[in-house]
Amino acid sequence: MKSCWSAIATGIAWCLAWGDRREPQFEIGVLQEMRRALNSGEEVPEDVREIVDRVQELEKLEFPETLEELTELTKKYPVLWESKIGLVYGGATKIKQYVFEAAKLPDIRGASALLDRINLVDLPAFFGEPQKSVSVSQWLKESFPTLEAALVKELLVYYKGGNILAFCPAAFVDDLADAIEKRYSYETLTANSCAVGETYRLLEIRLGLLPDNIQDTFWLEKYRQANSESDRVKKELVKACFGYPQNDSEEVDIFQNRKSFNELTTRLAILFNQRRSGNNFPNRPSRRYPPMFETHPYLRRDESDRRSAIARISDLAGNPSLSESLVRKRIAGQIAKREVFQENLPAWFTNLGLDWQPTGIRIKSWVAEFEDYLNQPENSQLARDYYTIYPHPEEARSLREIGNACQGFVAYIYADGNNMGGYIQQIKTPQEYKKFSEDIFQATEKSVYKALAQHLKPHLLNNLTDPDNKQRNGCWIHPFEILAIGGDDVMLIVPADRALAIAKTIGEEFENILLRIGGYKLDKSSLIYAGHRYSPQKATPSQCKLSMSSGVLIAAEDTPIYYAENLTNQLLKSAKISGKKLKDAGYCGGTIDFLVMKSVTTISSNIESFRDEGLTLDRGAKLKLYAAPYTLHEIGGLIESVKALKKAEFPKSQLYQIRSFLERGKQTAILNYRYFRTRLKQGKAELKSEFEDAWCNAKTNPGNVAPWMYDAENKVYETIWREIIDIYDFIELEDSEPISEDLANMEIDS
Repeated sequence: MKSCWSAIATGIAWCLAWGDRREPQFEIGVLQEMRRALNSGEEVPEDVREIVDRVQELEKLEFPETLEELTELTKKYPVLWESKIGLVYGGATKIKQYVFEAAKLPDIRGASALLDRINLVDLPAFFGEPQKSVSVSQWLKESFPTLEAALVKELLVYYKGGNILAFCPAAFVDDLADAIEKRYSYETLTANSCAVGETYRLLEIRLGLLPDNIQDTFWLEKYRQANSESDRVKKELVKACFGYPQNDSEEVDIFQNRKSFNELTTRLAILFNQRRSGNNFPNRPSRRYPPMFETHPYLRRDESDRRSAIARISDLAGNPSLSESLVRKRIAGQIAKREVFQENLPAWFTNLGLDWQPTGIRIKSWVAEFEDYLNQPENSQLARDYYTIYPHPEEARSLREIGNACQGFVAYIYADGNNMGGYIQQIKTPQEYKKFSEDIFQATEKSVYKALAQHLKPHLLNNLTDPDNKQRNGCWIHPFEILAIGGDDVMLIVPADRALAIAKTIGEEFENILLRIGGYKLDKSSLIYAGHRYSPQKATPSQCKLSMSSGVLIAAEDTPIYYAENLTNQLLKSAKISGKKLKDAGYCGGTIDFLVMKSVTTISSNIESFRDEGLTLDRGAKLKLYAAPYTLHEIGGLIESVKALKKAEFPKSQLYQIRSFLERGKQTAILNYRYFRTRLKQGKAELKSEFEDAWCNAKTNPGNVAPWMYDAENKVYETIWREIIDIYDFIELEDSEPISEDLANMEIDS
């Protein structure tokens, strides 16, 4: 198997051999033979041997220390200085606006499936990767007749993170960027997308952006001179561009990190934002006016209330009125969920007579990918544990079916990687970009699959009463929905009682997989962190340079999805902010923020305002009636504390009573907690070890301030008690019966 380095080198050689015109400078057969020879390690054709030698020289190029050395390079390797190669970056924008514009899960699922297919199948199919698609190839020939011949799979740098970065011959930069944007519009009608590209000298791939007059280059000597000048404004401007070195050695490293392939991708990212904002680009159609479908006051609108409906579909549950955009989402979702098949499309769709057809490579759901993961030999034990109850479950078709596994409650999990931007700033070559993208996608995907298999089991649907799903009673399902896995982003819907454990495992496995891959381990000097609020001596030190934070919202199954998604996104942002603060203290692992919402009207504003105004008090001392966000270690401790309360058979009425005393002040809450604990007939030892000693130790003496914790840095008392009560009914003891029917009628006590 070719290494990432060799694949990129082959792609660069292809572009160099093609030349800077729309027609190749050599016969296409010679180029194909060169590509085949490079991939198999054989001798390349004589006509292109010099080109291959120049690419090998580019790979081995030493970084010039002075401007004089840089100038000599341009004279020594004129081919690398004069030849140009195209680089294109693009992808979908405003993704959530497109995915969540419809309120129903089938439409959300279909929108996600369409974007995933474009990202993972259609765009790489331009390059013949992962496999040739007849429909995509035909579309490309009709729309951009000369583009397909100029593209090969070795040109791809990455495409699995929701965006695509790829090389191409210099003459096809605008064509490829236009093709990327047009494919999104052709398949989805309404999804926003953006793509930009530029041509660069081959030397710039290794040394960053260079001016036409090489003597005008801002190189290491000028960088050092600027850092030593007394002009504060100029000095800060240079540091803001290149970084803030602590010493001379670090100064060189920072400069080299900047003057690399990373500078080219930064330039494309700037152009991407400019085009997304509506700026005109020469030689390309304006993107200022995105796709828009007007409505009419006397025409029926679709279910999203945004576009005119083209039909009322009586064959679907609820007889929905669908626009063409929603039709595409609905059929894509059904194919992804294996409710229908591309070889036998349902009558409701074929009778519409649309020009567009969901043909070509199969739209594959993430649940199908999950099944493939369990079928791998190395995961046989995980598969046996997961399929213990039933070996052939179907996919869940609605939120009600997922909520059926937890008495009507589901959880939304939105996870995202931490410190990705900072890490990418250190990547110097396209080979490293390619490897990094593949590593992150692999770690994200496998961590999700393992977490789901470890904490869930197939579920038997029962007690469904709605006319559109009561016939599903007695079916076994996978009790989860994977909305998206893109790069380091994850969006899931799972049963509420397993949500925190799943989010914790995703974060842990993400780091473990990257550590096993290699190259992501922290220096030993960074491995110590004692800032966990829960039993810091039991915590495993952070070891990975990258981590993942999650927002988790537990809500009723009938909570509007757009509302739940908004709150989950707020929780994720809160978790990531907490992660940045903890990183300064030495903790580089993941964080989780969660909220249990038993009523849709619980929060009328945003979560931050809700906590500041409703859960933060001044009773002589500043009191926070919550402790979120948590580290992964703390989430595990929170779950153990709930289990300790259950083992102690702490009366539920007293749980709520202690919560009510929290608002009366620190001393009152401590006194009442001690009174109730003293009256317990059993479980005192577990409660003391898993709650008091684990969370609530005093800072200045051997005692504790249960149910409070003291944050000395911010001079505030906080407590996990409210959150313990929130998740109490969602945590089971080992070998216990399933959550009782009372869960659906939980007490709502603010």
